[in-house]
Amino acid sequence: MDIDADIAACADLVARGDPPRFRATMAAPVALRPMLFPLYAFNLEVARAPWVTQEPMIALMRLQWWRDALEEIASGAVVRRHEVVTPLAAALDAQAARALDDLVAAREADVQAEAPADLDTLGRYVDRTAGTLLWTAARLAGAPDEATARDAGLAQGIAGYLEAVPALVAKGRHPLPHGDPADHAERLAAQALEALARFRAARVPAAARPVFLVLPEAESILRRIAAEPGRVLDPPPPEPGLKTRLALGLRAALGKP
Repeated sequence: MDIDADIAACADLVARGDPPRFRATMAAPVALRPMLFPLYAFNLEVARAPWVTQEPMIALMRLQWWRDALEEIASGAVVRRHEVVTPLAAALDAQAARALDDLVAAREADVQAEAPADLDTLGRYVDRTAGTLLWTAARLAGAPDEATARDAGLAQGIAGYLEAVPALVAKGRHPLPHGDPADHAERLAAQALEALARFRAARVPAAARPVFLVLPEAESILRRIAAEPGRVLDPPPPEPGLKTRLALGLRAALGKP
């Protein structure tokens, strides 16, 4: 299997497991896809690792496997052959590999079933996962401002997290701190929309703007939850509406995330 086949396999993984990022990547220029698809496939595989087993030790071993692969990439050692790791190694530099190692470390919290201690703890988790992922993609695409990229990642990450709350609760998890779910959802959505406003006010290099095409769908989710936070435990709509899809296409055409 060659690198192009590996990227196609990554694209298939993302299409099946992370449709919003798949749609955003398909709206981005073709030249960015060999970086974005392996990066998002990696994120998907790491996010799944704590859920494929009931045994915490096995889940931690799966996460360690990915940390070992990232260390091979960061150190310039021979990189293990794998349909995601191989194209990921071609896309990353050492700085990116080390940043993603912290993303994997943050996912160790998913192995446990405890509720987040508070919203600040949850915010740090989202920043270390979705924030790091989007900042890594943005930097590799030419965006130098980490704070701006992390604002976008926080907004996108909170949107995805809030939309996943019903499924997590159904699996017996406690995705929100103890207390009123509606109040937590309202405060998180407000925090995310503030971060999104900061991002929109910043200047992003044209070459990196397509990386942020994940944001139109995220904004739609955040505004829906902000308007009706009491429905955070209800299953979300199965697909984004036509208005959201049109907004994504328009922003891609205009080069505006």
